[in-house]
Amino acid sequence: MALLSWLSACTSVPLREGTSLGSYAGMSPSGGTLTKAKLRVDPAPVLAAQTVRIVPTSTQIGSGGFDPDDLALITNVIDRALCTDLSDRFKIVVTSQPADLTVHATVTNIVATNRTAAAGSVVASLGGTVAGLGVPIPRLPIGLGGLAIEAEAVDKEGSQKASMLWSRGANMITTRARVSAVGDAYSLSSAFAADFSRMLVKGKDPFKGMPAIPSTQKLWASLGGDPKYDACKAFGTAPGISGLVAARFGLPPTWTDKGAAVSQ
Repeated sequence: MALLSWLSACTSVPLREGTSLGSYAGMSPSGGTLTKAKLRVDPAPVLAAQTVRIVPTSTQIGSGGFDPDDLALITNVIDRALCTDLSDRFKIVVTSQPADLTVHATVTNIVATNRTAAAGSVVASLGGTVAGLGVPIPRLPIGLGGLAIEAEAVDKEGSQKASMLWSRGANMITTRARVSAVGDAYSLSSAFAADFSRMLVKGKDPFKGMPAIPSTQKLWASLGGDPKYDACKAFGTAPGISGLVAARFGLPPTWTDKGAAVSQ
C-alpha cells in the first residue's frame, strides 16, 4: 500500500491538444496507471505498412525558459527511441525517401525538474545505499518534472492513420532523480516512444494486454550499440553503460548523451 501511495505521488501533466496533428477527431481515452493518453489507430493500413520515416520531433512549449541544448537533447532522444522501437517491425528509411508511414511527434509541455530537490533525492538515495538499507529510498515529493507529447503517423497521401496525445509525470519510485531541469522529461521520453511504437507495431491500443519482452536489437541499441537501420544513426547512439551509471548518480543527461550524430 505504501508503494502504491508513493507511485500515486507524481506530477500531474495535463492532456491537452496542441496544433501539430492533422486531425484530433475520433481519439479515445486510454492510458495506464501513470500515463494519460488519447489515441486513434486504423489497424488495416498500419499493419499493412512495411516502411517508416521519422520527421524530427519539434516543440510547441513557448518560452519555457529551457536551454536550447536541453530541448534539442529531448527531441533527439524521442526520435532515437522511436527509431529503435519501430525497427522491431518496420524498415526505417531516411527522411528524404518515401515510406508507407511518416511519423512525427511534437513536445507540447515540459514540466521542469527542480534541480535542488533532485539533488536532495540523489543524496538520500546514495546515503541509503551506503547504509546498506534493503528498501528503495523514494524521491522527495516536490519538484518532480513531466512531459506531454502528441504524435501521428500518416500514409503516402498524408492521410492520418494513427494519432496519440500522451502525458506523464515523474513519480517518487520509478523515475530516478537527475540534477537537470529536463532530467525527468529525458527519462520519460523513452516511455512515450515505447507506447506510440507499440501502437504502430501491433496496430492497436498499446495500453491493453501484457507488455512485450524487449527484442535483441532493442537491448543492443540501449547499451550503446549501432541501430538496426542506418537511418537511425542520424539520432546518435544511446549512452549505454555510462548513461546508466550517470543516471544512478543523478548526473544531467547531457554529461553522457551526445545527442544527434548529424545536423538535422
